[in-house]
Amino acid sequence: MDVRIGIQNSPRELGFESSQTAAEIQQAVETALSGQSAVLNLTDSKGNVYVVPAAALAYIEIGSEESRRIGFVG
Repeated sequence: MDVRIGIQNSPRELGFESSQTAAEIQQAVETALSGQSAVLNLTDSKGNVYVVPAAALAYIEIGSEESRRIGFVG
C-alpha cells in the first residue's frame, strides 16, 4: 500500500510503502483525527514506524494495492 502524508508547515511530504491494508490505515487516521489519539502511528513494509502528531496532519493519500508496472506501456 502506497501512503503519502502531508504535514502542515512542511514543504515536503512523507511517502512510503506499507504492508498494512487500506482499511487499517484509514482506521488509524480516523482515530487520530477524532481526538482519540494524539498521534498517527503507521508502519512501513520494512518495519520502520512513523509517528506524526495528529494536529500537524494536512492530508493523507492512500494508494492502491496494485503493484506498479515497469517499462513502457503501449
